Amino acid sequence: MLYTYMRCITLYHKTEFMKSKFYIICALACSLNYFAFAQEMSFEAYNPTSTLVVPGKSIIKAKFPFIDVHGHQYQMPTQDLTPVVAAMDTLNMGIMVNLSGRTGDDLIKSVANIDKNFPNRFVVFCNINFEGAGAKGWIQEKVTQLKEDVKNGARGLKVYKSLGLRNTDIDGKRLAIDDSRLNPIWRTCGELGIPVLIHAADPKSFWDEFDGDNERWLELKTHPRRKRDANNPVPWEQIIQEQHNMFKSHPNTIFINAHMGWFANDLGQLGKLLDEMPNMNVGIGAIIAELGRQPRFAKAFFIKYQDRILFGKDSWKPKEFPTYFRVLESADEYFPYHKKYHAFWPMYGLDLPDEVLKKVYYKNALRIVPGLDKSKFPD
Repeated sequence: MLYTYMRCITLYHKTEFMKSKFYIICALACSLNYFAFAQEMSFEAYNPTSTLVVPGKSIIKAKFPFIDVHGHQYQMPTQDLTPVVAAMDTLNMGIMVNLSGRTGDDLIKSVANIDKNFPNRFVVFCNINFEGAGAKGWIQEKVTQLKEDVKNGARGLKVYKSLGLRNTDIDGKRLAIDDSRLNPIWRTCGELGIPVLIHAADPKSFWDEFDGDNERWLELKTHPRRKRDANNPVPWEQIIQEQHNMFKSHPNTIFINAHMGWFANDLGQLGKLLDEMPNMNVGIGAIIAELGRQPRFAKAFFIKYQDRILFGKDSWKPKEFPTYFRVLESADEYFPYHKKYHAFWPMYGLDLPDEVLKKVYYKNALRIVPGLDKSKFPD
């Protein structure tokens, strides 16, 4: 009896010991799996909450009323503009420049919609389809239509990046931005006193190797169609040089180089370009993330070139405007950007002086874009 009892006790302890070993092994396995997962976590998934505590707050309304010179409202001919204006009011946006005005009847309808419902809150730029340049009578037709569009209310010409990237001439060859056959268009804009806002190429990183050294790796991974081969359709440097050649060939025409000409990450070089081309101005659409990581250098740049920089956002996403306001207006440190694939780094405020802010927000646009209602803005 005693022997049987002792044997049962021994078996029990052995069983418990085996269970303990099993649980320990399971725990170790889970730990190893956890750490393996942590080591293999993708860059997209790694988004830690910052433990840094610093003063600062979001700025949801601009300090001064502003003009967005790089807006897009693609359905403006028939669009109900009421919700757009309501959002503009919450942001303190006085005027939006709709760069997607198209041409002909569509432009006329857009202007009519504005005049009927919200006069002086919007203006439109016209657009040109550059396909088939070089055909008989092509340039005369485009210049005539440009003049007609301006007569019908267009306040400028917007040139999309398709010029230099995709547009072809009558022979199917890539149409360069500085193609001499386009000169009458740029010259006519100068004669009419309207600016040309032009988007050329894309960020240089789109042409670079898609590897760990590419700062836009995440953007290219999440948006693979943006990636280009080094010579697709030509090197990035060639397209940019074509644009600069065109600026220099038409000193009497005012140009607004969208996205800071893709030199927001090299403000020293951009400053040299502004010095070389006094008829070139720059917009800050879609490049605020570059400015927000170099606050001291960018502030000095804005002060030096305060008469040449215009506010513009590009995509119409009202929730993203506060990032622009905070970078331009505040002295805040280490705050997040609104798109990780654009910027995985934090932002810092430039703390621009009021007079510089006023020029960027509205004074430069009032000077460059004809026919804007100045009564909506101070000074």
